[in-house]
Amino acid sequence: MGEWVMLAIAAALALAVGFGLGFGVRHYTVQDKIKKQQQRAGQVLEKAETEASEIILAAKDEALQLRNAAEKELERRRAGLRREEEHMQQRREKLDHRQERLDQREGTLNKRQSTLDRQHNEIVLMQQEQVAALERIAGLSREEAKQELLKAVEEESRQYMARVIRQVEAEAKEEADVRAREIITYAIQRMASEQVAELTVSTVSLPSDDMKGRIIGRSGRNIRAFEKAAGVDVVVDDTPEAITISCFDPVRREISRRAMERLVVDGRIHPARIEKVIEDSRKDVERIIRDEGDRAAYEAGVPGLHPELRKLLGRLKYRTSYGQNQHAHAIETAKLAGLLAEELGANAEVARIAGLLHDIGKAVDFETEGTHASIGAEICRRHGVPEEVINCIESHHHEAEQNSIEAVIVEAADAISGARPGARRESLELYLKRIHALEDIANSFEGVAESYAIQAGREIRIIVRPDDIDDLATARLSRDIARKLEENLEYPGQIKVTVIREVRAEEYAK
Repeated sequence: MGEWVMLAIAAALALAVGFGLGFGVRHYTVQDKIKKQQQRAGQVLEKAETEASEIILAAKDEALQLRNAAEKELERRRAGLRREEEHMQQRREKLDHRQERLDQREGTLNKRQSTLDRQHNEIVLMQQEQVAALERIAGLSREEAKQELLKAVEEESRQYMARVIRQVEAEAKEEADVRAREIITYAIQRMASEQVAELTVSTVSLPSDDMKGRIIGRSGRNIRAFEKAAGVDVVVDDTPEAITISCFDPVRREISRRAMERLVVDGRIHPARIEKVIEDSRKDVERIIRDEGDRAAYEAGVPGLHPELRKLLGRLKYRTSYGQNQHAHAIETAKLAGLLAEELGANAEVARIAGLLHDIGKAVDFETEGTHASIGAEICRRHGVPEEVINCIESHHHEAEQNSIEAVIVEAADAISGARPGARRESLELYLKRIHALEDIANSFEGVAESYAIQAGREIRIIVRPDDIDDLATARLSRDIARKLEENLEYPGQIKVTVIREVRAEEYAK
């Protein structure tokens, strides 16, 4: 028991000694670390103080440099301001000196102005005295003399204007003729094709006059059946071995002509046979119309046309104008318009389409009110034709305003196709009426002494009274007559209007 107590005491003592030693060692270690940290802090503080003193010194140097630079800049500006002030002072002195001279000059000018005013009053008084003396000598007042002078100047100016106008017109015509001939020649040369004018035949030849009786039939039943089925008038007169078919519709007239020729060849003429032959002929003509419409579009180089437009083009095969076949005329106009557009740098496609369709209204103009140009434009508008093409169609006879160069080209191509030699012809009766109408229109203008239609009605020459019409009015009269002819007459091609003013002076030697 005693041993255990001793062991416990010894253990407690050992534990107390170990704890004391550990605390002492730890305290010593902590004190050593604190001493090292204090040394390190002192070093950092010393370094910071050194760096701070260096920064302060650098800042003082930089501030000193900036101050010196600012003082130099301030001194430089002060010197500039002193120089500017001296310059302004010199200018101010110069301006004062100039103002003194201007004041002196103004005084001199005022004296001269008063002298000039006095002299002007004296000149006005002298002029009035001279005008009064001249009026007494001439026997005319001032206003009357002024009117005489203005009249003389006006007459001289009108003569000069007339000469200038004639010169300018001559130069313009010469240049335009050369250029137009060149363009048209190139276009026609490139086209190099022949178009033959055809006439729709409405006369049917018979093998003998005996056939007329068979065509008429018993009590006229055959001819009545034919006229009813075909919608035409059959004229059987004294013309030997021929009968005439009359109808305003050229397609119906062509169907009737074909049907009558078949009946005459076949010889079997009775109402039932007549109806069948007319129906067969109608189908043949409709097929020909479709084929001709397609051919026209192909030859003119205009693909993609609406089928109804191609059908109307085919109907033009049986339509003539002054003897010219309108189907061939449409193809020719389209080709010419396209070539002219290429020569002039215009839209050749628009020109070709408009040239091909420009007279399409003639296919139905006998069925609808209005001119063929307006009818054709409305038809094309309904079938989706572009508006620029419609304007060309509507304006090729100046019934509407031409909005593009293609419209002018189509008009020119139409005139070339219609006015070329042999393209069109008209009956003697219409020709004589047109000649008389030409002269009557020319004679209706004031100052016209005589007028003569020459060149088969392609030119009209007007002789005016020189006392009533001067040179300037002569040019205006030719334009007015040409405009009135365009508005009141229908004619193939164009008509040249020539106005002649001749002054003669006669005297006799005795």
